[in-house]
Amino acid sequence: MSKYIVPVFIVSIIILGFYKKVNIYDSFVEGAKESLKLVFSIFPYIATIMIAVEVFALSGIADKLSELLKPIFNIFGIPSELCHLLVIRPLSGNGSIAMLENIFETYGVDSYISKCASVIVGSNETIFYVVSLYFSSLKTKKLRYTIPVSLITMFIGVVISCFICRFI
Repeated sequence: MSKYIVPVFIVSIIILGFYKKVNIYDSFVEGAKESLKLVFSIFPYIATIMIAVEVFALSGIADKLSELLKPIFNIFGIPSELCHLLVIRPLSGNGSIAMLENIFETYGVDSYISKCASVIVGSNETIFYVVSLYFSSLKTKKLRYTIPVSLITMFIGVVISCFICRFI
């Protein structure tokens, strides 16, 4: 069924365009032009966050932060084996997927730690990437409470995920 959703969606748009007497090809070309402008305007922000994430991970700061946060995570019932994943997840999607694979290899896919890691990776977003993408396209400079609230809600989600995984 899922392989038919995109073609049905495209055909529906074309039929709606004919019905509303819209020049479909010109509208498509105009949309493509606008998307290229958007890509070029947000590319510096995305490149900056990608470089910062790599520097953060390769410099060893992520490891030190993981060690520092282990006692706090243990208080909330988060396995200490997931500390490094929780530090990297808001920064790098690919990095967290690689860590998830490592967790699978180390603890097995059916272990409590692997289940928690899977739920965490599947239910959380790369906060800094998304914030840089959205706010750069809006040209907003003041983030105010966006990142702190995002990190707090991520942490609450992680605590709830680990609690629920205990019963699975």
